[in-house]
Amino acid sequence: MIMSVKFKLETGTFKLTPPTLPTTKEKRDYDLIIVGGGPAGLTAAIYGARYGLDVAIITKLLGGYMTEATIVDDYPGLPDIPGNELVDKFVSHVRKYDVPIIIDEVVNVSKDKNRWVVETRLGKRYTGYAVIIAVGSEKRKLGIPGENKFIGRGVSYCATCDGPLFKGKIVAVVGGGNSALISALYLAKICSRVILIHRRDQFRAFPLYVEEAKKNPKIKILTNTIVTEILGDNKLRSIKIKNTVTGEERILEVDGLFIEIGLEPPIHFFKKIGLELDETGHVITKPDMSTNLPGIYVAGDAAGGPCKYRFEQIIVAAAEGAKAADAAFKYILQVKKE
Repeated sequence: MIMSVKFKLETGTFKLTPPTLPTTKEKRDYDLIIVGGGPAGLTAAIYGARYGLDVAIITKLLGGYMTEATIVDDYPGLPDIPGNELVDKFVSHVRKYDVPIIIDEVVNVSKDKNRWVVETRLGKRYTGYAVIIAVGSEKRKLGIPGENKFIGRGVSYCATCDGPLFKGKIVAVVGGGNSALISALYLAKICSRVILIHRRDQFRAFPLYVEEAKKNPKIKILTNTIVTEILGDNKLRSIKIKNTVTGEERILEVDGLFIEIGLEPPIHFFKKIGLELDETGHVITKPDMSTNLPGIYVAGDAAGGPCKYRFEQIIVAAAEGAKAADAAFKYILQVKKE
């Protein structure tokens, strides 16, 4: 989820509060199973429960990427709210309806007569008449030498999570969208220097973020530049960069590298289930968030196709979660009559 967030650049540190602990009550058979605990999944659970459905959420990350937002300023009625506090409000609302939240990862969904069987990494099996998949997207990697080796040892995909570990140090941020610019601005408050690296000469981020970065004396911007290799010993020590116009290569000594080059859907998981995908790997959905598999709905960032207007915001994901729950409710009523 790409979130529009507002940074108060002139103020001090931000306070993040942990989300409400998940519920533990669970069984094996439900009317509706929701895969994913971000804004789409949590909203779908609220609507499903309000419709009187027996609902469960299965998620490996409660709150999704909302948890990474330092400040969210685009959710109506809740201005300047820390991401974790917004997650806490979503989860508290879900818990009001006593919906089980199961912390696990779904690895497969298959059909058995009139029910869908949901299998998890921990070896559990749950069934439901309908399933709403709201797994969002995954962080995209650079795919260069040294990246996997130094994950957690200098390479990070979350500035708000790992930024404090680099206080007073030199770091680089790769990317040209909102996430990259926001990360650079945040890190400039913590680190001694931030090098922002973008492969193009123009940024995709909101102009406000770009201007703030250009004005910040602690941020150095390198455009038309890519990172080709990550170097180090027991931890990251430097990165090799290349100018895409001149071909010049050089080594930059940095303590950390934050990779913010966007998100990609879990294509392998979707193909395993048998969902029809668009050219970008997102699930093709109809206006009611239904898919080519009757009883399977997809909401949030994972949804795609010609009916999808791509605007990756919390409020959009929540709205799609509500639509999916409404459609699933009508489908379940029909299945139970048969």
